[in-house]
Amino acid sequence: MRLKDELPVDHRLAQVYRYGAGLGGLLLLIWGCFGVAGSPGFVSTHGKHVAGMSTNGALGVLSIIVGAILMIGAVVGGNFASWLNMIVGAVFFVAGFVGLIALQRGWNYLNFRMVNVLFSFVFGLVIATFGMYGRVSGHLPHDNPYWQRRHSGDREKEEEVAGRWHVPAFKTVLKPTVHH
Repeated sequence: MRLKDELPVDHRLAQVYRYGAGLGGLLLLIWGCFGVAGSPGFVSTHGKHVAGMSTNGALGVLSIIVGAILMIGAVVGGNFASWLNMIVGAVFFVAGFVGLIALQRGWNYLNFRMVNVLFSFVFGLVIATFGMYGRVSGHLPHDNPYWQRRHSGDREKEEEVAGRWHVPAFKTVLKPTVHH
C-alpha cells in the first residue's frame, strides 16, 4: 500500500511531523556547529570529540546541512515534513551501517567511531518514527485521515467483519457441558 499525501491541512498529526523535524534539525545544527568550530581538519580521522562523539570538519558540515534541511521541513510542515523525516531516518540508518563498515579503516573520512554508529541508528529510528507516526500501522483509528482516505466508505464493512470474528469471552468458551 502506498503512502499518499492524504493528510488534511491543519491536522494535528502535522504538529508531530513538524516538531520531529525541528527538534532533530536543531540537534544536528548545534552538534555540527560545535564540530566545525576548532576542528582538527576537514577529513581528519582522529581528534575532536563533541558530546561524546568523534567529529571532524566534514562531519560537522554534513550535520549542519542535514540539520538545515530538517529545519526547512519543520517550517514547511505537513506531509512534506513527514516524508522528509522518513527519508532522513532511512539515510541515517544506512549511514550507521556504512559507518560500521568504515570503523578502523583508512577511508573513514567522517571520523566515525562506534558511538557515532549507535547515534546514527538511534537518531535514524527516532526521526523516521516521527515521520511515520499516525501513517503506518495495522490498526489506525477510524478518525485518522490516512485510514479514512484509504477506506472511504468501507468503515461499516470493516466493523461488520470485525463483529463476525469476535471471540466470545473466556468464561463462555470453557463452560462445562454435562452429557446424560
